[in-house]
Amino acid sequence: MFHRNARLTLHGRRLLVERVRAGRPVAHVVAELGISRATGYKWVRRYARDGDAGLADRSSRPHHSPRRTHTQTERQILQLRHDRRLGPARIAGILDLHASTVHRVLTRHHQPKLAWLDRPTGQPIRRYERDRPGELVHVDVKKLGRLREGGGWRAHGRDSDIHRATRNAARVGYEYVHCAIDDHTRIAYAEIHPDETATTCAGFLTRAASALADMGIDRIERVMTDNALAYRRSHAWRDALTDIGAQARFTRRYRPQTNGKAERFNRTLAEEWAYAQPFTNSHHRAEALPGFLHHYNHHRSHTALGGQPPITRVNNLTGHYI
Repeated sequence: MFHRNARLTLHGRRLLVERVRAGRPVAHVVAELGISRATGYKWVRRYARDGDAGLADRSSRPHHSPRRTHTQTERQILQLRHDRRLGPARIAGILDLHASTVHRVLTRHHQPKLAWLDRPTGQPIRRYERDRPGELVHVDVKKLGRLREGGGWRAHGRDSDIHRATRNAARVGYEYVHCAIDDHTRIAYAEIHPDETATTCAGFLTRAASALADMGIDRIERVMTDNALAYRRSHAWRDALTDIGAQARFTRRYRPQTNGKAERFNRTLAEEWAYAQPFTNSHHRAEALPGFLHHYNHHRSHTALGGQPPITRVNNLTGHYI
């Protein structure tokens, strides 16, 4: 790999060899090219021995590594990673090695990161993305605790008098954030409801399809959900699917990676909306949701989309970039 100030690129090395082979002294040629005599003779020797291939850069890896980790130790490291799904720090503690040594061994043997593996099977998680908007929409529900009037411990702290006074008070229950996210564009829509019954889920799907249509996703072909009874056995849910012209798809049991885009959106929802600031009550938190969704869809960069917001993957209709 040539750096930007390199005196000799592959073309320069060929030029050096051609001039020397034409009968000119090496000392004169290297003076013209601005390099040392030792460098000039090096490339001339390499060309004489290996031909044109000798002018290419070589690997800086040493021919011998006498202090490299022993083969038996490497086998133990790989066995622990395979059997127990342990990271470098844990393996290093068991084998009395440095974590950096374990990491180099795992990298040398092309072991994927633990975050890229399905923990039960140890197999790399296969990432997928549908080819067009609306081909697949993920639907999921995020459960959040309701906020007491005045805010919870996030607003006042765990050691505050308000938190201690309400610690043994009656529970205030939960809210359910129903989410829909398009697989191709990552455009998302969400609503807050007091339950996750079949009727609520069906109504949400109808409104989600309308909201996605307003953002350029005219038709939803398939809707993927988990195996909750509200999705699998509900007549209301089936009727809603029929109304929007979509087919039902279900995740594999105990495999949340299948619905990974919805799971990741739920995490973003929690980090950047639900717990991003202390709210004084549930209504205050709910008022912030539409603003977060607009920012997520129209302005927030998405790493899977090359740093662009989700709305850039649909047609640039009027109002999409406000």
